Amino acid sequence: MAIFDKFEQLAEERRRLLEGGVSVDPLDTVMGRVLSPTEAIVEGRRTILAGTNNYLGLTFDPDCVEAAAEAARWEGTGTTGSRMANGTYSSHAALEQELADFFGRKTAIVFSTGYQANLGILSSLIGPDDTILLDADCHASIYDGVRLSGAETFRFRHNRVEDLERRLRRLRDRSGEVVVLVEGIYSMLGDRAPLAEIAEVTKAHGAYLIVDEAHSLGVLGETGRGRAEEAGVEAAVDFVIGTFSKSLGAIGGYCVSDYPELDLLRYTSRPYIFTASPSPSIIASTREALRILQERPELRVRLWENAERLYRHLEGLGFRLGPEVSPVVAPRLPRAEDALALWQGLLEAGVYVNLVLPPATPDDSSLLRCSVSAGHTPEQMEAICTAFSELRDLAHGA
Repeated sequence: MAIFDKFEQLAEERRRLLEGGVSVDPLDTVMGRVLSPTEAIVEGRRTILAGTNNYLGLTFDPDCVEAAAEAARWEGTGTTGSRMANGTYSSHAALEQELADFFGRKTAIVFSTGYQANLGILSSLIGPDDTILLDADCHASIYDGVRLSGAETFRFRHNRVEDLERRLRRLRDRSGEVVVLVEGIYSMLGDRAPLAEIAEVTKAHGAYLIVDEAHSLGVLGETGRGRAEEAGVEAAVDFVIGTFSKSLGAIGGYCVSDYPELDLLRYTSRPYIFTASPSPSIIASTREALRILQERPELRVRLWENAERLYRHLEGLGFRLGPEVSPVVAPRLPRAEDALALWQGLLEAGVYVNLVLPPATPDDSSLLRCSVSAGHTPEQMEAICTAFSELRDLAHGA
């Protein structure tokens, strides 16, 4: 059909990918049965999951599972309505208050997904008369949110504070507001934003600062609040956006702020107004996970021990990695064919990681993106490291 002609190049690239002898489509891998936070049956084989973003391993936590089941028994499987209609339950309001309290902020809004949190906040908070400066490596949901805002948008080079400052100086005479957008941990290479320096130059130029803590909630900071807490600049961050789908093991998103006017966005944010609210079971398990995050700091300690172990092992094998130790450990390979061969070899060895190909990567390299978890046992970490060691020769140009 002609309407699909525009996808012919994509279809051809996918055909070429699958003609290379790969037995499983790496872009459409099916988890036959999930056994635990760190294991599943894939292609009939028991497989260690090393690419799930399940940083604290809470998806099977008994308290989270029981909270979700109890909520479904008492309040049903879904809300069948938006927050503006019949979709605000007492548990939604309770989670918003708990998030505000956790972050030490005055207000919070919960969305149905993390993607919608960025769409909903950015498209309604920022207007056509405003200007946005965003890190070039920001997530697709941030790009989509700023596109919907209608604001003029400029990218600055990834984590380059001097480039941000140069662009802020050029915007000095703009009549609208200027907003700077960055992430706490970047999802592809696992590197942190230099947030103390970014906050300093942003405030020096009178701009607003928004930080997406999707991959840093529960991972960074003394209490797990993210990169802003770790960098000691929470007071300089105007809005924190994040997701429940990483450390909290569920699905949903949020924004917290000290501006009480944030609540006005409930009446203007289309992704908030016209989307069914999260189901009671999701809200219940998220609330329980947020409690666990605060009460079990040992999970964060275990996560970083596992991250350090994998990063140093792959570094010792000669792989080109991101610039620092992180729960996201991503070997970079210049040739997609080598990345695909190594991905399949790992899967056949019982280790699942994410294969990420251009243009989704920060540069023209391909990634074997691993994300470790507090749930990975020492034995599982050893198996992951061993698999990479035995298959190292498949990555010719790494």
